[in-house]
Amino acid sequence: MIRASLNSAFRRPIRPRPKVSWTSDWVCKSCRASSSLGVKQDPVKKPYYVTTPIFYVNAAPHVGHLYTMVLTDILKRWQVLKGNTAILCTGTDEHGMKIQQAAAKADTPPKDFCDRNAETFKTLARLAGLSNDHFVRTTDEDHKQAVQYFWYLLKEREYIYESKHEGWYCVSDETFYPESAIEKRLDPVTGRTFMASQETGKEVEWTSERNYHFRLSHLKDQLLDFYKENPDFVVPSSRMNDVVKWVSEGLEDLSVSRPVERLTWGIRVPDDESQTIYVWLDALVNYITKAGYPWTPGKETAGGWPADVQVIGKDIVRFHCIYWPAFLLALGLQPPKQILTHAHWTLQNRKMAKSTGNVVNPFFALERFGVDAMRYYLAHDGGIANDTDYGNQYIVERYKKGLQGGIGNLLNRTAKSKMWNVRDAVKSATTIKEQDLDPTTVEQIEILKQLPSKVEVAMAKLNPGLALQQVMDAVYATNKYLSDNEPWIIFKLASQMEDGAKKDEKNAAIMRTIYHSVEAIRITGILLQPYMPTKASELLDLIGVEKARRGFEFTAIGSDADYGSPLVDWPEFGLFPQFPVED
Repeated sequence: MIRASLNSAFRRPIRPRPKVSWTSDWVCKSCRASSSLGVKQDPVKKPYYVTTPIFYVNAAPHVGHLYTMVLTDILKRWQVLKGNTAILCTGTDEHGMKIQQAAAKADTPPKDFCDRNAETFKTLARLAGLSNDHFVRTTDEDHKQAVQYFWYLLKEREYIYESKHEGWYCVSDETFYPESAIEKRLDPVTGRTFMASQETGKEVEWTSERNYHFRLSHLKDQLLDFYKENPDFVVPSSRMNDVVKWVSEGLEDLSVSRPVERLTWGIRVPDDESQTIYVWLDALVNYITKAGYPWTPGKETAGGWPADVQVIGKDIVRFHCIYWPAFLLALGLQPPKQILTHAHWTLQNRKMAKSTGNVVNPFFALERFGVDAMRYYLAHDGGIANDTDYGNQYIVERYKKGLQGGIGNLLNRTAKSKMWNVRDAVKSATTIKEQDLDPTTVEQIEILKQLPSKVEVAMAKLNPGLALQQVMDAVYATNKYLSDNEPWIIFKLASQMEDGAKKDEKNAAIMRTIYHSVEAIRITGILLQPYMPTKASELLDLIGVEKARRGFEFTAIGSDADYGSPLVDWPEFGLFPQFPVED
């Protein structure tokens, strides 16, 4: 959490405020008041706020975008499972040189180009089961006004100044790079040598122009203090170390506008129509646009800001973990609490990238394998620290092992059997005595007792993949427990017995095994809801768990004694049917 010393720094005026000539009715009516942090009003409870990056619409999405969406959605749904109010914001980044060039190449007006491609990303979010509350577009009018006001305050605090800028500019990355970050590279295909960014490998060109700059260099110490106060700001820690290293080595002031002769497609600088606001300053403000910025005094947190988690790919760490908090600190606004930076998906061990065409079409993948199977695979195999190679064969393997042979097999062997009744097994739980428990059941109980807290710890560390693996380990352990106890064999033996007491003893053993197996299905089914919303819901329907009893508080073993009778008919081909094609 941000400590009191830093909070007090947020409230201090940083610089004298000269008069700025640019004004608008929109600003005069509400914004100047909303920028004041000293007004005392009744606080509004802050909802949990999580964001995806806004996706660049210069080309169609690939499966890496789907992974980011799914990862973010899991984090939001986990909070809802815990009983918290949560908000998810996603959207599209629609300004900048790459959009301008892509629209020209397509012989389409930039806004029409953006409208079409933004709909593609909206469709992907819907098909992926994203529970987003907002879909922001940087061409939205409310966003434009928020960006111009944000600029207005930065300039008022003298964090923006005008000067000539010369440097290496990368159109692909939409940023200038210092000389120290540039190197000569050789294109192995054409034999051409070119200058490129060391960080991204993208080509740069020398540019000289007059534009506006942000005093990033003045924020070095404040950023380092912020990182020290918030050591878990960037996840994983290896990237936090990178960020601290970059800032410690020194920061150059950041060019934050482009001459309109070179870049027409973007938001104009207030009071200077000859300049277009830098696309990254424009884009980053989206996170507070949909959180209600500029805020009414006393309601600064009502829309969720500061964000609890912002999910991004590792290739945009510098922009989100240095530039973004610097912009916010300059205005006395709190940065996000944490930024989860995930690794990339590769295809044939090469990074997926729209520019190279080395991508997987997420729409085809969702259509072929289904949304729940894809969400499961991406969450299970997707990397946070390390890249993961994508392959259809891996999806089938995970499906067969985890879903079909894991949770599906467990469900079939317990809830579908006609040798016993699940509802009777659940009722019998109250009669089970500790002295009657065999060692395998004692071990099974301990697994189920520990599972919720294990998952909770992994999620608190922003590691949904590890949390999912904890759930699946419990599923596999339960399948082994069921196989080791062989209730179907005991059932046959009991049916042949004439001794009533011995028969009752065997039947009690069956009920113990079935109860602790189906209890595992109930608990894991609840915990799987953020990952596979549809299939997890169907799973809980099949064992009769009422919808009001599917929150995290019901993951404690024995916390629900009223389930066991199916709420729906059994699906014709089972909960996890066979894939028609397996290549």
